[in-house]
Amino acid sequence: MSVEPGTAGGAEQRSAELPLPNGWFAVAWSRDLAEGDVQRLRYFDRELALFRGRSGRPYVLDAYCPHLGAHLAEGGRVVAESLRCPFHGWRYDGESGRCVEIPYCQRVPPQARVAPWEVQERNHMIFVWRHAEGAAPSWEVPVVPELSDPAWSEPRRLELEVPVHMQDMHENNLDPVHFQFVHGMPEVPPSEIAYGDGGRTMRVQHTAERETPFGKFQTTLVRESWGLGLAAVRTEGIPGAGLLMFSSTAPIDARNTRSRWLFTVTRNMADLAGEEFIQSLSSGVMQDMRIWRNKIHRARPVLCEADAHLGEFRKWARQFYSRPA
Repeated sequence: MSVEPGTAGGAEQRSAELPLPNGWFAVAWSRDLAEGDVQRLRYFDRELALFRGRSGRPYVLDAYCPHLGAHLAEGGRVVAESLRCPFHGWRYDGESGRCVEIPYCQRVPPQARVAPWEVQERNHMIFVWRHAEGAAPSWEVPVVPELSDPAWSEPRRLELEVPVHMQDMHENNLDPVHFQFVHGMPEVPPSEIAYGDGGRTMRVQHTAERETPFGKFQTTLVRESWGLGLAAVRTEGIPGAGLLMFSSTAPIDARNTRSRWLFTVTRNMADLAGEEFIQSLSSGVMQDMRIWRNKIHRARPVLCEADAHLGEFRKWARQFYSRPA
């Protein structure tokens, strides 16, 4: 029996709308922003201007000049720790967003300011704090020591833009069955979930015996998540060797996501298994792409007994929204 659009059956075709989450999100690679550079960004359904001051510090401001609406990143110029508007030369301080100079006026109107964003630069990325109610950061971007350790290989990058809400990407990791049907894994060992920092962080791990270039070991795959935007996956249990993937996923808007990935291995594994590790994770992401590009979000999915971790993830994710998700 066919069902006409607009009827109850037609409602099955519609995607539930998720709001944007709160947290830290990477908006650029560190090495792509030199001193004095200005970049136009679009994240959180807003236009932004990113620049690196003469001190080397990165700043992010709302993009549009309050004077006559010019986009500060389209021709704007860095002057010390400020960004000069390309239209009339008004200069905005990177930290406060206040206009600090109008070159042809003595007095600066007090309303002459743009919203500044909290920024942290760590792990080869530039992060912005986003909160729907403007609350200050309640935690910091964790430092991932392997990414600057000389005993580990130079991190390799992967960047993707996906037309899906970022929560749908994140919850893949709590969906063990999809690893069999999408990624061809014969079986997935049972996972254990633990929480830290008052419940804000999530750690998921599973242990199994695996054949490695150094022999057969009981290895543990550990995924740590800090909010919905940051995650690290480590392989532990190989004596003197390790593998790491670090990622940041950021909302462009409610329907589009940009994800940045870094891969590194201990140098003693680089030639033995490093390329295979990087290729395996990269190709796994590509296998997920067809699903992500063509799925809708189910706010109240029909779950089965194998979906216990998915249900737990959705409850955990609610804390990162200012209104119910």
